[in-house]
Parts: sequence; C-alpha cells; structure tokens
Amino acid sequence: MNFHIADFKAAYGKSSQIPPSDLPEIVFSGKSNVGKSSLINKLIYRKSMARVSAKPGKTATINFFSLKEAYFVDPPGYGYAQVSQSEKKRWAELVEGYFAQERRIALFIQICDMRHTPTANDMDMIDFLYQNGYPTQQAERLEALKTELKDYPDIPLYPCSSENGTGIDEIRTVIEKSVAEATAQTE
Repeated sequence: MNFHIADFKAAYGKSSQIPPSDLPEIVFSGKSNVGKSSLINKLIYRKSMARVSAKPGKTATINFFSLKEAYFVDPPGYGYAQVSQSEKKRWAELVEGYFAQERRIALFIQICDMRHTPTANDMDMIDFLYQNGYPTQQAERLEALKTELKDYPDIPLYPCSSENGTGIDEIRTVIEKSVAEATAQTE
C-alpha cells in the first residue's frame, strides 16, 4: 500500500450526502482534539492534509482521504468540544448515520490520550465498537489499559505518536493487512 499517494476526497455534513463505500475504509475515532488529524497526516507523510487545530471541535464534517486501496475517514471528535446543542445534534446524526450505513469498514483506529485514563466517552466508544464487532486498534497507555480494558482481551493495542513517529509503521502494517483482508472478502 502506498501511503505517499493520498488526496482529500470530500467532506460531508449530512449522512445522506455520503456515497456508498467503494473501497475499504479506515476510521479514526477519538475525542475532540486527541490527535486524529495529526495521526492521519503522519501516516500519509503530509503535514497539513487533515486539518489540525489547537481548539477542540474544528472537525465538523466526516472527511474522506483517498489512497489507491482505501479511504481514511475522519469523523468529528466526541467529548468536550464547545459547540451549540444544535451543532452537537447535527454531529450525532452525521456519525450515527454513517455507522448505520453499510460501509466497508476494514479497521477502526480508536485514539485515546495515553497521558490520561480513558474518559467515559472513550469507554463508550470502545464498547460500541466491541459490541458491534468492528475491527479495532487502540493507541493508549498499554500497561494501564490492560487492566482498564480487561473485559476486552482480544483488542490489540498499538502505542503511537504522531509527534515523533513511534508506532506509525506498525499502524501502517495493520492498515495494509486490514485493507487486503477487506478487499479479498469482496472478490
């Protein structure tokens, strides 16, 4: 898989705008301002394809980035973003509508800040992904999480840093494997 060739495909503000899946999708999930966009940029060898902001809540759409073999999907973050109730409702419809569609999700990358214990929203998302059988990968505090996530023993953990590149190659390998498996299932 060539991570160097990636383009911004589209941003969707309503779930009804999102076209059907035509390639496997890698979904990056996490609270607002946890570093989803920074990780995407690091994976595709870019500094600013996915918008990065110091202020939470800047991703207000589901953003698709196309690689030859798959899409990277960057939905709005959850949690402490200071936005209006109507905007939160729109985000909820957008994200819930995305999940309700028949998508070719090859992998979920659930991002948690390893400097802190997982938030209630993090745990809700992990539970949602686990209960719905989505293929999941977490980049969190490994030792503490082994205890905190003891009810989910088969979820692999991959520590990474978009700042210094630690773990990025391992995540690329997992993405390549997931896309290959998703592609093989449709052939």
